[in-house]
Amino acid sequence: MKNIDNPISIIDVSSLQNKAPSPELLRSFHKAYHNQGFGYIINHGVDHKLIEKVFEYSRCFHNLSLNEKMKVSLDHNHRGYIAINTSIDVNSKFEEIKKPNQSASFMMMREDQAENSKIYLSGPNQWPELDGFRSIMEQYNAELSTLANKLIRVALLSAGVQDLSVMESFESPTTWLRLLHYPPLPGDSPNDLYGSAPHTDFGCITILAQDDVGGLQVQSPTGEWVNVPKLENSFVVNVGDMLHIMTNGILRSTPHRVINETGLERFSCPFFYDPNVSLDVTPLKGTGKPKFATVNFGNFLKKELGDSYKKHKASRKP
Repeated sequence: MKNIDNPISIIDVSSLQNKAPSPELLRSFHKAYHNQGFGYIINHGVDHKLIEKVFEYSRCFHNLSLNEKMKVSLDHNHRGYIAINTSIDVNSKFEEIKKPNQSASFMMMREDQAENSKIYLSGPNQWPELDGFRSIMEQYNAELSTLANKLIRVALLSAGVQDLSVMESFESPTTWLRLLHYPPLPGDSPNDLYGSAPHTDFGCITILAQDDVGGLQVQSPTGEWVNVPKLENSFVVNVGDMLHIMTNGILRSTPHRVINETGLERFSCPFFYDPNVSLDVTPLKGTGKPKFATVNFGNFLKKELGDSYKKHKASRKP
């Protein structure tokens, strides 16, 4: 399949500052996420200086020695450092993936005071010894949680959902902030070696900040790969599998990938906003006759993480 340059939708979300999203926002959101599943959002209200700080600390973290980063290596609650060559998208619906992703990352999730054995993925985060790192990440996580909650509401309304009681499952959400580093791929790399292999996101909504190096590609409805470069003062936002199910397929969960052939290091900071792990995800009223079976989000996550990460393979009970 050929690669093409084709701008995706740019959506002004300034009306989110009001109590209710504007009809124009609902129309533009539906158009973008029903047809493409990806879009740029502008006028989102997050200070660009805070975003720059997040990238600054991400580079500082990834520049630490491997020994220092491994002090906070990924734990069984999916928090900490994910070294390169330790994750494989084995559940990709688009290719048979055999090679690990060529990226390393730091993962933080919702901060819990202690692990609760009855709640999957609950627990405190792990923090590197970098002055100011934790406070910046927690501030960013909080601001994007607020933004994402508003975007979820817009998404549901744009799809015709009549009962928004599902929003209660986001009062104690599952959040993931990932600081990704993609080294450049060698020029002679095989075609099936990716920074991030073709996949859809498994949750509800993703808010991505990226540098200007490039490499993100989205698959168009016709099967072509569309380059999604950085647009200043914007986030790239996409729908994941759970929101696709909630909206009964009205909003698309779109395949995307990262191929870094620039010869430069790429940094990106995706934020994933999902419901509580206890939620049984099902098509919601107002979206038509259900096309999908009900999925328990926590059970779904256990399988996805257990299949894709060495740490979860090792700790998963047979």
